Amino acid sequence: MRCSARTAPSRRPGGSRSRARVHTVGVEIAAAGAVVFDQAGRLLLIQRAKPPEAGRWSLPGGKCRPGEAPGRACVREVAEETGLQVHVLRTLGRVVRPAPGGARLLIDDFLCEVTPGSAPLAAADDASAAAWFSPAELDELPTTSGLLETLRSWGVLPPPAAGR
Repeated sequence: MRCSARTAPSRRPGGSRSRARVHTVGVEIAAAGAVVFDQAGRLLLIQRAKPPEAGRWSLPGGKCRPGEAPGRACVREVAEETGLQVHVLRTLGRVVRPAPGGARLLIDDFLCEVTPGSAPLAAADDASAAAWFSPAELDELPTTSGLLETLRSWGVLPPPAAGR
């Protein structure tokens, strides 16, 4: 079911208007994420400052602006959240995640490379922190739901160490 209908404003007692709730069940929201490794093979992650999953580590990324291609959104979001300039090497895949109000995020993830001469890594925007992590460190981090499993299924991360 696709529903993006907005309900009409209602009148409160005394004549003031209230904003009615927007129904988003079935709405699909385009988003993009970046899988970036440094020359040491460490993965770039940001710590989410806002819900969903605030405080957890995830790929830099976010919603596409109207008319913006996912690859372009990926590059923009990395710059906004980390200060790094990247370019897209290739598409890795798509994940679907729940969004507030019953909507769904359709996240296209891209393998990216830091552009030579890029600014140093610095968390900003929706990221409370940004850092590089070795594959061995990843299993100890509180990461967003399904992140490591997805990256492993795409072949960009090795399987978890034995005993984990």
